[in-house]
Amino acid sequence: MLWILRFSWCFSAAIMMVVLSPSFQSFPPAEAIRSSQMGGMGLRPFQLEPHSQFSFRKSRLFLNVEGCGIKGQPSVGKPGVCDPGAVHVAITLDVEYLRGSIAAVHSILQHSRCPESVFFHFLVSETSLETLVASTFPGLNFKVYYFDPNIVKNLISTSVRQALEHPLNYARNYLGDLLEPCIDRVIYLDSDLVVMDDIAKLWSTSLGTKTIGAPEYCHANFSKYFTDRFWSNKQLSETFSGRQQCYFNTGVMVIDLLKWRRMGYTKRIERWMEIQKKERIYELGSLPPFLLVFGGHVAPIEHRWNQHGLGGDNVQGSCRDLHPGPVSLLHWSGSGKPWLRFDLKQPCPLDALWAPYDLYGYSS
Repeated sequence: MLWILRFSWCFSAAIMMVVLSPSFQSFPPAEAIRSSQMGGMGLRPFQLEPHSQFSFRKSRLFLNVEGCGIKGQPSVGKPGVCDPGAVHVAITLDVEYLRGSIAAVHSILQHSRCPESVFFHFLVSETSLETLVASTFPGLNFKVYYFDPNIVKNLISTSVRQALEHPLNYARNYLGDLLEPCIDRVIYLDSDLVVMDDIAKLWSTSLGTKTIGAPEYCHANFSKYFTDRFWSNKQLSETFSGRQQCYFNTGVMVIDLLKWRRMGYTKRIERWMEIQKKERIYELGSLPPFLLVFGGHVAPIEHRWNQHGLGGDNVQGSCRDLHPGPVSLLHWSGSGKPWLRFDLKQPCPLDALWAPYDLYGYSS
């Protein structure tokens, strides 16, 4: 009887994956990008060796389909870092979340109509992982940028979960400085998600006059993201005067880097982090400074692009259901990560949707 129940659960999960992921049906396996770029601005010199604890299976190869390229012109090879036809995606790489980052990249390539046109910008602060990435995704278009933890060492305050205090969580604040000046737009993605749709659709989102775009939630209890001390201080709480108090998750953002640099948003975020060190105005990591700077000033993106919260709460984690509506991106924000739950043999039902993108295996 036990094997029947297990088979039924796996079959249901597989059916759910097919329903949520039409690209599994419409795009045949493609072949890989033929070349790669590594190194570059902001990269600290270190040995290019994969981490000894990890071994990943080599991904399938992915090529553009006919019609990819600028304005419908045929693709003429891999884009350079400043190529105007490239889709720029920034993701962090660190040992603790490496398995998730690899799965995220794999999902983007698998669902992209033009995977050769995607250029990845990997942000690192602890160890050299680019050789591992290159061997897992042969020919992947990418560049690695070193983010110095000392930049935010004295700005980070304690949070409800220790993982939220990792300096690399704050690298997104510095994309305008880290990436080349020629890059005027980037998609920032967390490491605990998979993309179930063509990333080019998210890339083409209009930001209008806004600097960032993200799915917004204007009916959320916005007050819970800040302490009573913040709300009782009129000088601080008036920051939101005249602004619609809308929550958004910073794990999926489309960012206009030209406007970001021109308006000096990195310094604005740093100023709130400095206030936090003195006043303790929030409890939750790197999110609140973004809400303080951009809340009510975000270009809304369809909620399908961030089905977040699948990792449960920020303390213990829990199994969650999908939000109502279509799905283009699944995000295991919260403390429960699918790879950890699989290792513990305690996966949640929706973790089965992450599993097809997992390329991880222990070194022999």
